[in-house]
Amino acid sequence: MDLDEVAGRLYALPPSEFTAARTAEARAAKDAGEAGLAREITGLRKPTVSAWAVNRVAREHPDELAELLDVGERLRAAWQEQDADALAELTRRRAGVMGRVGRLVRQAGGLSPAAAAEVDQTLESAIVDADAAGQVRGGRLVKPLSYSGFAPAPVPRGRPVRRAPPEDEARKRAEAEARRAEERQEAEAAHEEWQAALESAVRERDERAGRVAELERRLAKARKRLTESEQRLEVARREERHARRRLG
Repeated sequence: MDLDEVAGRLYALPPSEFTAARTAEARAAKDAGEAGLAREITGLRKPTVSAWAVNRVAREHPDELAELLDVGERLRAAWQEQDADALAELTRRRAGVMGRVGRLVRQAGGLSPAAAAEVDQTLESAIVDADAAGQVRGGRLVKPLSYSGFAPAPVPRGRPVRRAPPEDEARKRAEAEARRAEERQEAEAAHEEWQAALESAVRERDERAGRVAELERRLAKARKRLTESEQRLEVARREERHARRRLG
């Protein structure tokens, strides 16, 4: 067992099953004498719903995702070379591939509008950023990705390629909403994990409190018996003294 193997299993699971499975994997590693691996497993973060949806496509539809990432790589190269014709053609391909992959992501269902927007944001990031593409291809995202730079865009032939203008207010608001949604999901995941830890601590406390109460009951009975034994001893001593005096 190694961390890559365990992570591959965990990040293939729906988020609702992640925490319990991670706990079981960490316990199995610890029982096998691999305490270091158990700590690494415990450190794996639970994915958001949108991150899991993208991870699922990376596993179940690798060819379609590879096509999307290939278009992104070609777009970045065309932008670097200032090839307006290539940019125009690849931008058309990008729209079609994005649509197909986006539909595959949503086929599993259960995505809120905010999560669906995060999926689109993540796929766009993978198109325009090589590091993001690598993360998406790996299938182990824990949160949606975002890209704050400018995306390659087609330009008329014969004119120099110019970067896209700054984002307008609507896009800024959308990105701010996506960030808030991400922060809320992370907070909910953290709360879920700490709530589980709290419940475990409460159960442990109650169990030990029960043991202490039982020990206290036994101690009270033992003290009562000791008192009774001391009383009998005192009576026996007093009677022995009376008997001795009568003999004398």
